[in-house]
Amino acid sequence: QEIRKVVQALEQTAREMLTLLQGVHQGPGFQHIPKKCQKAREHFSTVRTQMESLKTKFPADQYYRFHEHWRFVLQRLVFLAAFVVYLESETLVTREAVAEILGIEADRERGFHLDIEDYLSGVLTLASELARLAVNSVTAGDYSRPLRISTFINELDSGFRLLNLKNDSLRKRYDGLKYDVKKIEEVVYDLSIRGLNKEATVGAGGEK
Repeated sequence: QEIRKVVQALEQTAREMLTLLQGVHQGPGFQHIPKKCQKAREHFSTVRTQMESLKTKFPADQYYRFHEHWRFVLQRLVFLAAFVVYLESETLVTREAVAEILGIEADRERGFHLDIEDYLSGVLTLASELARLAVNSVTAGDYSRPLRISTFINELDSGFRLLNLKNDSLRKRYDGLKYDVKKIEEVVYDLSIRGLNKEATVGAGGEK
């Protein structure tokens, strides 16, 4: 019961952050990305406090016994952390960095930690969000962003191809990545047909 209460509080914080970050998809949202990321970072301090509370609700050696209670919200929080880091620097956040953002451990031996499969699930959710962002970038007249997203997602896909995914739900989520890659490729192809990718390359100058 006590675990459920803390998990519900975490879910509420995650919902607030998701609502905040969804604003980047709206027309003028691109101009407010730094501000939205900064606000999201403030929410993560609440998450760390809630995580501290969660750690006290069960014996440290029984993590996997209760894992199902917080697995979904933890994956959602990984995605939110990964999305913030991508919006700030267009890089993939490491598992260690996510663990630090959430105020938990990366190593299983050290107690309440970020399970590798929860990390990977969160990263796959990021891929879907970026596919959506690529489409909305074009609508907003930002033609260079889809090209950068395409490069990032292709690198991500190459990384996942190296993994031997045994977990069924993770395997299904990975299948979705192929559709995200295809969706982004279609956006880039459309830009290329309309001659907008040249404009994007010139406009981006030396930027990544």
